[in-house]
Amino acid sequence: MPAYSELKRTHTCGQLRAVDDSTKVRLNGWVKGERHLGGLLFLDIRDRYGFTQVVINPQEFDPEMLAEAERVRAECVVAVVGTVQKRPDGTVNPKMETGEIEVNAEAFYVLAESKTPPFEIEDETTAKDVLRLEYRYLDLRRKPLQEALKLRHEATMAIRNFMSDQGFLDIETPLLMRSTPEGARDYVVPSRVYPGKFYALPQSPQLLKQILMISGFDKYFQIARCLRDEDLRSDRQPEHTQLDMEMSFVTPEDVWAVIEGLMVSMFRDVLGVKVEAPFERYDYEEVMMRWGIDKPDLRFGMEICDLTDVVRGCDFKVFADNVASGGVVKGIVLKGGGSYSRKQIDGLTEVAKKHGGRGLAYVLRAESGDKSPILKFIGESVKDKLVETAGVEPGDALFIISDKPLKTEEILGQLRLHLGRAHDLINKDEYKFLWVTRFPLFDFNEEQGRFEAMHNIVSHPIEEDMQLIDEGFDSKLTGDDLSHPWRRVRAAQYDLVINGLEVASGGQRINQRELQEKVLSILGIDKDRADRMFGFLLRALEYGAPPHAGIAIGLDRVVSLMLGRDSIRDVIAFPKTTNATSLMDNAPSSIDPEQLEELGLALKKKD
Repeated sequence: MPAYSELKRTHTCGQLRAVDDSTKVRLNGWVKGERHLGGLLFLDIRDRYGFTQVVINPQEFDPEMLAEAERVRAECVVAVVGTVQKRPDGTVNPKMETGEIEVNAEAFYVLAESKTPPFEIEDETTAKDVLRLEYRYLDLRRKPLQEALKLRHEATMAIRNFMSDQGFLDIETPLLMRSTPEGARDYVVPSRVYPGKFYALPQSPQLLKQILMISGFDKYFQIARCLRDEDLRSDRQPEHTQLDMEMSFVTPEDVWAVIEGLMVSMFRDVLGVKVEAPFERYDYEEVMMRWGIDKPDLRFGMEICDLTDVVRGCDFKVFADNVASGGVVKGIVLKGGGSYSRKQIDGLTEVAKKHGGRGLAYVLRAESGDKSPILKFIGESVKDKLVETAGVEPGDALFIISDKPLKTEEILGQLRLHLGRAHDLINKDEYKFLWVTRFPLFDFNEEQGRFEAMHNIVSHPIEEDMQLIDEGFDSKLTGDDLSHPWRRVRAAQYDLVINGLEVASGGQRINQRELQEKVLSILGIDKDRADRMFGFLLRALEYGAPPHAGIAIGLDRVVSLMLGRDSIRDVIAFPKTTNATSLMDNAPSSIDPEQLEELGLALKKKD
């Protein structure tokens, strides 16, 4: 076989067209398949650019090369030398970009043999996920995954170009930093030089990008790798990629303007989709009251309606007693749901119970008349007010939940999503963007009897709620006291939601040490502990920290959404499983005892 330099490709397998007729070419690629027809041997050669059909005429071919071509396996890497020719009339394949031509082979060489793959390399595969992850390098040869990673590349380049044009600097932050375990668990890295001490892999560059603002870099961005030792879901991995950005001397509106411009540009350039800006904006309280979830999917209606006043004092004790004790009664209307069967009602009731509901009340406006198991308790007049208030028309169904405030809305929010999917109410060709703003600054952990940060320990309270921080120190806290000042503090915090998926989160940051220490104190972190964990940030805040705000966009989530994929795993080259393992290289793995000894570590068996 000649030296590879003489066989190196002149064209890719997706490049040749009819205008290349009679051109002498060399192709390199993987064998997709072979077939004998009319005394000729046809081979399909593939690379990431496409397919080319190669024709071998046994009458005009070297016998040794012919024998090698006839026994070649699928997925072997080959080199073909030949001449481009137009396909004969009637044999053009319009489904192939190279379907007008074929290459008449003059020489054929196997560059690398291949075992029989454990599954066929086809666009559509029935291979199990476990097998595909174990042989990820083979799975990545399939066109859908290659197109996904290509689109991810295009999205990343669109981000870099846009951010640079807006005056942002791409600055890398360290992957080895100190542990600040206040969110998810850190992945830790032992230090060989300092035995018994550890680095942490960053959950995000949050504190470091704030320090960059203090350093005078007023527009920063980074395509950042982030690592979190947490339980996984379809939209989470132990390591993920995010567009991280921060700006100085701005308010949240400035961040929104940049991100809206970025999304308009990226969806236009990558997908050819027109995105309208500015995006809709809603306070957290409003989205919870209207849709029951802080990341509502606005591609369909079915908003929550408040029925509390209608049933106040009615004869149905379940409703009346709940309202009397401070609860609420609310519902959603399913258009055309009046014909729901008992089986369908039971299934929907199970969905409500799965999300914490104690049951599900309903009114079906069927052709034969209104049907409801609570009709005998509430009476016709209350029922008529319910359907009037909710806007229930003949043929519709009203589903009702009665429980505590917020819990009621959350249950209805999940029912709404379930019904939207079950009845195909969602326009899957549409992209609906919105900002959710002014989240509560704190969550109260009922089990532990303490406050936690709802989003971020560095989020700044909105200006009109600043006084509530100090008032809270003088107020006694009881478990069910929703009026405590700290429960009412709202943050200058915002999420970007696309089609019911939270793809970005950000906020105005605290830029004064005194306020940051107060927030940490509310979270149960005293000054000594705060100095141990966050001393480097607190000291930096004493040296002229500008007002600053920023955001982080989950790149994996945005790309999977652009492609219509359900899991971010489909847009990551080498993802982990749901238990954070890599089946391809069997990570995590044990390390040699010599490595442990060098690090000054010993393993202790857990009970």
